[in-house]
Amino acid sequence: MVKMEEMTIKNLLDGRTPVIMGILNVTPDSFYAASRNTSVEGVVERARQMVAEGAAILDVGACSTRPQSTPVDETEERRRLLPALEAIHAELPEVPLSVDTFRSSVAEECVRLFGPFLIINDVSGGEAALPGVPYVLTCPTADPESFFDEQLPLLAHKGVTDVILDPGFGFGKTVEDNYRILSHLSGLRRFGLPLLVGVSRKSMIYKPLGITPDEALNGTSVLHTIALRQGASILRVHDVREAAQCVRLLDMLNKT
Repeated sequence: MVKMEEMTIKNLLDGRTPVIMGILNVTPDSFYAASRNTSVEGVVERARQMVAEGAAILDVGACSTRPQSTPVDETEERRRLLPALEAIHAELPEVPLSVDTFRSSVAEECVRLFGPFLIINDVSGGEAALPGVPYVLTCPTADPESFFDEQLPLLAHKGVTDVILDPGFGFGKTVEDNYRILSHLSGLRRFGLPLLVGVSRKSMIYKPLGITPDEALNGTSVLHTIALRQGASILRVHDVREAAQCVRLLDMLNKT
């Protein structure tokens, strides 16, 4: 287990097989209904389950960013988020936490309260980055390679150097864009940074198949397998057990 006072992306991932980031939504309106938690108790129970099933990181969000959603205001995001983080950390003090927010002020408060334990997971593409804090840079366009080329020097100038790259499946992209990016995911390894893939139960799976998010677990596992073969370091998922099985089986394959 990584010592929290020493936590960086490098020592979290270094020398390990890909890891699982479990999604914890403290919201009533996330696109996948089964992932919604509206009580601190429910979030903690789900966090314990995810860690038992193999999650190495817990990603906690309190403001839905699903397509066509209206974000809650900052006050409501804080009201939902901070008690959940406090309770999860009290219950699972050795588990790294990721805060899913696009607001720099929310990120700053979380770092002030829980600093050594946090990664900031920001879908805005750079707004919530803070100097010296591990950071997930999410691409909001259909051209991740160009976006990362432009943004990484800007982050470095701000003192943000401990970075994970997320191509941003579903953010500002068509279904076709998502599959083009997935098919060329290995090209993003040229940046020398860990790659996070978040495709779990998204529309790029359920729309082509004519199904619902509730029915999209099998398709999710297929895309996780492809992403791992292309060099994904972190899978951000709703279904930890199944994702961990993908990682384990591919690890067996890679050892042959």
